[in-house]
Formats: sequence, C-alpha cells, structure tokens
Amino acid sequence: MIRLWKRIKFVFQIKKSIPFFIQFFRSEKVSRQKKWFSILLMGGYLLFPWDVIPDFLFALGLIDDLTVFTFVLQLLVKLAPESLKEEYRLDE
Repeated sequence: MIRLWKRIKFVFQIKKSIPFFIQFFRSEKVSRQKKWFSILLMGGYLLFPWDVIPDFLFALGLIDDLTVFTFVLQLLVKLAPESLKEEYRLDE
C-alpha cells in the first residue's frame, strides 16, 4: 500500500520533476546506455499500440496508461545517480 501511495504521489510531482529529467539527460554522470534505454522505454510506451485496458473504457483506460507512465518515470529515477536524486529531493 505504501508503494502504491508513493507512485500516486510521484505522478502529482511530475511538474516539479521536469528539471530533474532535463538534468538526467544532460548529466555526464549518467551513462549513454541508461539514457538510450530511457529513451527507448518512453518511445516504446508511446508507440506501442496495445493497452491492457482499452482507452474507450474512459476511467479504467486512463488509469492503465497512468500506471504505465508512472512505472516508466520511476524507472528513470532509479537509473539516476544518487547525487542527482538528492539534488532534486526525489525518493524512490
């Protein structure tokens, strides 16, 4: 339950986290492999046409997309070096 709450909280902090993601891709501390993996993961999410729950089921379809989006963003935070996470005060 705590993990679910952290994910929901993370979604609402995305606006505050945008500078973190910009710094993530500009940082020399983050390897190119991690940056490419992140780009491929986000691109795959946007381009993959299949949903677990179709979007025409309005609320459920949006919850499905939001869950996947949150998972991808949390993975980006996990890939970031500790110094970058501390600078932006992001917890996993």
